[in-house]
Amino acid sequence: MYPRLKSVVLAMLCALLAAACAKTQAAPEPNSGPTPLTASAALGDFATLDYCSLLDVPAVAPGAVATPTFENCRAEAGPRTILMGPLAFDSDPNIKPYAYLGPVPDGVAVQQSMFNDRSACTRAITFADGNRLDLSVTDDGDDQAARCGLVDAAVGSALAAITAGKVGRLSFPDRSWGLVAPCVLLDDHGLDDPAGPGSRPATGLSGHSCIRGNVSVKLTVETGAPAGTAETLGGREARVRTAGAFCLVDTTQPALGLPGRRELAEISVVETAGTAGDATCARARTAATSIFPRLPTA
Repeated sequence: MYPRLKSVVLAMLCALLAAACAKTQAAPEPNSGPTPLTASAALGDFATLDYCSLLDVPAVAPGAVATPTFENCRAEAGPRTILMGPLAFDSDPNIKPYAYLGPVPDGVAVQQSMFNDRSACTRAITFADGNRLDLSVTDDGDDQAARCGLVDAAVGSALAAITAGKVGRLSFPDRSWGLVAPCVLLDDHGLDDPAGPGSRPATGLSGHSCIRGNVSVKLTVETGAPAGTAETLGGREARVRTAGAFCLVDTTQPALGLPGRRELAEISVVETAGTAGDATCARARTAATSIFPRLPTA
């Protein structure tokens, strides 16, 4: 009897193990759901992002002339300007919820801005990590519905390029200012006074701007006519002008990859006491004298 009982027990044990294995194999895979889309996953390296690859000009604004810069795409259609970009990560109290009607990737929200809504219509594509892509349409007319219809079309264009994997990249030629790390320009003792004591450089989201205390520097492509008084600073022809609380100093060089365009280095110094004046511009000139000689020459 004992051998027979042993065989029965072994058979039962094998059957139980087989059933357990079958149940284990049949267990469904856990469903983690869709992955919320972050800005870096959507756009890749911010410093080389070609914002114009997100704007389908023939579909959104036929006949517009688009210019890629280091931190946005600017498309001109007569008196109307479409801006795709820049990227931002700071909070903006003007941004409000918006019932965008088009398809939106998981974790992404389309919002509206109420700032300057008499001459501009602005949207923000905010990604799951809180970074956002700002888009705007401005003109000198009073047809806000037309502006907002156009900017919504630009939103759809950007989201379509992202979901289709058609985000393009900029290529910077040798000695382009697109290759310069702007915070290196501000990490200099010659800027201790205009920037403020104890200040340290902090890079912008695009990788082409940096701020240190009261001084900031931005490297991009010039899209407007030069403004301000011409003079020589740091061995370069520069222009100085005030704008509200800021004194701005800029210089340019040919944009080798963009015929007819010029790269722009813009230094700004903020007047914390109010409106910028001669003293603010004196500090801006000091900053320019330190920064401009360290820029490569095309």
